[in-house]
Amino acid sequence: MPVAQGQSSQGALNAAPGNSLPVLGDSARGDLSPVLERKLGEEIMFDVRRDRDFLDDAPILEYLNNFGNALAAAYPGARGETGNDFYFFCVRDPMLNAFALPGGFIGVHSALLLAAQNESELASVLSHEIGHVTQRHIARMIGQQKGDALMPLAAIILAALASKAGPDAAIGVFMGGQGLAIQRQIDFTRDAERESDRVGFQIMNAAGFDASGMVAFFQRMQAATKVYSDLTPPWLMSHPLTSERISDIRERIRAMPFRQRIDGLEFYLVRSRARVLQDESNQGRVEAQAAFDSQLKSQNRQQQAAGHYGLAYLAMKRGELAKAAEALARARATMKPASGAVFSTGQSASDGAAMFASLDLEIKLASGQPPALAAQTAKDAALAHDQFPLARGIARQYADALIANGQAEQAASYLREQVRQYREEPKLYDLLAKAYAAQGKLTLQHIALAESYVLAGAVPAAVDQLGIARKAPDASFYDLALIDARERELQTRQRDDKKEKKER
Repeated sequence: MPVAQGQSSQGALNAAPGNSLPVLGDSARGDLSPVLERKLGEEIMFDVRRDRDFLDDAPILEYLNNFGNALAAAYPGARGETGNDFYFFCVRDPMLNAFALPGGFIGVHSALLLAAQNESELASVLSHEIGHVTQRHIARMIGQQKGDALMPLAAIILAALASKAGPDAAIGVFMGGQGLAIQRQIDFTRDAERESDRVGFQIMNAAGFDASGMVAFFQRMQAATKVYSDLTPPWLMSHPLTSERISDIRERIRAMPFRQRIDGLEFYLVRSRARVLQDESNQGRVEAQAAFDSQLKSQNRQQQAAGHYGLAYLAMKRGELAKAAEALARARATMKPASGAVFSTGQSASDGAAMFASLDLEIKLASGQPPALAAQTAKDAALAHDQFPLARGIARQYADALIANGQAEQAASYLREQVRQYREEPKLYDLLAKAYAAQGKLTLQHIALAESYVLAGAVPAAVDQLGIARKAPDASFYDLALIDARERELQTRQRDDKKEKKER
């Protein structure tokens, strides 16, 4: 992500015993406040989430956010002086890349997720990106520009994300050419990269990961330049990798005791989902199946289980639901030790239960079940939700299963409670609208849809939904008062947004 040219400002943040991290001076904070930085990031994310290549997949998003936030939590200084809330996400793209947006939003390309051989390698990239956010490198670069440069910056970052949509955008942003001025704006300085390496190294160490994964993965990305010929992987273009950086990391590793870390099964299962979602063309699915078949020949239980899981997910995508259920059963059986046996050294004791349960529900909900089976699926969903109460994907599947089983009123009651606790999940409002529609409550259905559109950044569409709700035949006096108040609020927001953009 872009950083300003120049040295780090004076000051220090004692993030952990023996570690002193530089922080920005008051001038940068005055130019771009943490509140404005977060708001800019949220504006960009509105567009990112609407992009067809945003992988809006609950298991992948949950894994990345659990994994990334565990990294940040392990190191006291990782959230920086502004106390950043991090959000991690994945975009479908065959190029090796990862990036940080303003305000703590960190993205990973699906190809990079597949290229990481273990969790330590993935941790090395995410920790490095966390380092850029912690050091406020993005705020430092934006803060040196005039206010009217904020919106062009958003366009630049979106062009980078949309590199697959057109080669001109990718070349303009990443490769220079007629976009050389833009390239100069988004290049990282060597100082910023060294800072992020150091912070990333400290985060990995505090979280218990093998720090040598940083060198291994950086070198693998560097070797990938041979594959891409003249097109260097974007991550290396925006994060220039020098021999000096590699040497510095190696020196740090030598001073540390060897540490072996066992990967969680979820890492391999998430990679299987990403492999299926990365390319959903017929050829892409053929290649994914070949990759999963190859994994089944591995001597590693996790690889075998991930291979079966991938085949199950692929079969579900093809509509072969019975085949999907059989493959999922084999994946689960692979991770169950024989009676009296224990996992040998190097194997994970995790059985991926939450992801197995989620895919099981996904398969069942995709089948358009008769009433008897729908009732059993609702029971299975309730059991999974009780077992994994923090799994947001399973929570939504539970509501969906209730609706499919004709329990729309119970689903609506559950979802109303959910939206009070998780106010930033548009999918909850979509399900709530679905539950109201099943009950014939048209006014409430469109009010719920309006809230979903608000969270997606589509305020005009939300106002339209409120207009439809007002005209619904079942609108009560109380509903109309609520609609009027919300509509005025959103119209004020629209005017303020337009005014703010003009001032930029």
